Amino acid sequence: MSVRGIRAAVSVTAAAVLAGAAACSNPDADDDSGASGGAGTAVVVGVASEPDTLSPLLGYGKDGNSKIFDGLLARNADLELRPALARALPEVTDDGTTYTYKLRDDVTFSDGEPFTAADVVFTYETILDPGTNNASKGDLAAVESVEADGDDTVVFHLKYPYAPFAERTVLPIAPEHVAGKGDVNTGAFNTEPVGTGPYVLDNWRKGEKLTFSANPGYWGGEPKVKKLTMAIIADDDVRATRLRSGDLDGAILPPNLAKTFAEDDDKQTLAATSADHRAVTLPTGNPVTGDVAIRRALDVAVDRDTMVDKLLEGRGKAAYGPVPTDSEWFAAGTERPYDPEEAERILDDAGWRVGDDGIREKDGQRASFTLYYPSGDKLRQEHALAFAGDAKKVGIEARVESGTWEVIEPRMAEDAVLAGGGNPADPDFDLYPMLYSELAGQGFNNMASYTNPDVDAALVEGRESGGKTERKRAYDRVQQELKDNPGYIFLTHIDHIYVLADTWRGLTTQIEPHEHGFGSGPWWNVESWQPAP
Repeated sequence: MSVRGIRAAVSVTAAAVLAGAAACSNPDADDDSGASGGAGTAVVVGVASEPDTLSPLLGYGKDGNSKIFDGLLARNADLELRPALARALPEVTDDGTTYTYKLRDDVTFSDGEPFTAADVVFTYETILDPGTNNASKGDLAAVESVEADGDDTVVFHLKYPYAPFAERTVLPIAPEHVAGKGDVNTGAFNTEPVGTGPYVLDNWRKGEKLTFSANPGYWGGEPKVKKLTMAIIADDDVRATRLRSGDLDGAILPPNLAKTFAEDDDKQTLAATSADHRAVTLPTGNPVTGDVAIRRALDVAVDRDTMVDKLLEGRGKAAYGPVPTDSEWFAAGTERPYDPEEAERILDDAGWRVGDDGIREKDGQRASFTLYYPSGDKLRQEHALAFAGDAKKVGIEARVESGTWEVIEPRMAEDAVLAGGGNPADPDFDLYPMLYSELAGQGFNNMASYTNPDVDAALVEGRESGGKTERKRAYDRVQQELKDNPGYIFLTHIDHIYVLADTWRGLTTQIEPHEHGFGSGPWWNVESWQPAP
């Protein structure tokens, strides 16, 4: 997860959120609010963040489930690829470098214009254009060209046999006749989108809510949930309060707040396992966190199991890298046991001596650094404080501070951040942007400015190798290098917990990425929900 998606939301204060509560929950406030408590055919859910844009050309919905748009492919509840705008899964030829998609001929955009292969070509070519401000364009680095063969066939030619390319084609398709008219970076399409998806945007009050209506012409059939409102509530406590008061039909909550609804007969709780990790960035530009001995010591000084038990209420697992321990891509043997004595030995051997105040020093440099977490995110706050407590026991001071992303982002090169990320679809989707050295300093990519030539080589090998055995070997090397020279201290992989009114059926969850709230969550398939009998 890029952290970018929550940047705007965390700048909203609790007071501002509460001021907007009445407008979102009061049926008389405006016609897009929907009825709370699951009444009728409207649903109001509370999420922690909002996107920067609603244009897929700038990165919105790139991992699917965007509601306004569809991709060539989509994922089912088990994350298996299935056809969406394409009639079938792609035909792969030329040793994995050519992907051919046959398209549906019964799809129109929400303005009534037909969907064709030209829209697919337009979408991918625009994203790859150097002038397009899409921070995720590296996701499509393997694409050499994309061409239309008539209205119903699209052919992608790749530079190399990029094994997970089909996973990338869940990317939403934008209409050329609308998105192609304005400036791709600043045009009206970014806030007034037109797509082929099950919902259309009614209104977007930034920092407050987005409201959607069912698309009556949706090729998959008109949804039973006719009105969907996403209330933007950055503060966990405020989200829980509004759910309890009936202002919301559902919300994502941290485990300690979700459990307070366990006895409510009119609520249901769903837990989604995820690839979503919490980790502390260790910027190489900082004289303390850039020291390999400090990094290695911190990696064994943190008590991950206690964090899972106490902070997550058991709803998650210890993290030793971006790849979850239950993933087929996890490198067995790279687990790091909690060993504060080993941490102290590493620091002693490296010349970091304990000072009079209990904090270590070396060559006049105190082992002290600032650790930021985003305001209002209680789970990250708790992780940051737990990390700082463990670090202090071995003589390292992490000064915990909160701030909005506007405050944090300019300081990421020097100060540590309690960050999040993770994508279950393929290891390349998370490892490459997080660790590849050439991406350092590019927004939220490689936040730690981690540089390791061996990791770079393995990342390229994993990305460009066609065979699974070769890719597994490459990603095992990456994870071993992170054990020997960590650029981040990975703490936990968290389950995502949702509490919802018990008035709809068909609610399920997927294995989720870090980016949860809009695309993920039980509403990943809200277009398929059915009212409770």
